[in-house]
Amino acid sequence: MRHFVFRWLVTAFAVFVAAPIVGINYGGSVGCLLGASLLLGIVNAFIRPVLLILSAPLILLTLGFFILVVNGLMLLFVSEVVPCFKVPGFWSAIFGALLISIVSWLLSAFFRGTDGRVHVITHHAQIKRVQGRVIDPDER
Repeated sequence: MRHFVFRWLVTAFAVFVAAPIVGINYGGSVGCLLGASLLLGIVNAFIRPVLLILSAPLILLTLGFFILVVNGLMLLFVSEVVPCFKVPGFWSAIFGALLISIVSWLLSAFFRGTDGRVHVITHHAQIKRVQGRVIDPDER
């Protein structure tokens, strides 16, 4: 549950960052922003994988760039479903999806540990001493 809430807040922040640059209008309402990012997360979890499988030949043909089109279509779909969330057009949706992906990736990479779990950084880890023998190459 904590991972889901973290992903939701990361997506909401990414949409918040991309909105003024791309022209996405969410009416200045935090509720609209949270609702749209929740729906975007749900759409990306359930509908996007199906679209990626169906468009696999185009993705391979364009060397992966068609994934940007799929992401933009997901953003346009959310804009059609949520009345207070508006994306101006197709190219704005693609550019917005690109920015949202970059911001989400950066935030996730910053808070994700080497074990793949989400860790909120609160303090530095203590350095543990290791007991052992050092082999000197000259003593062979």
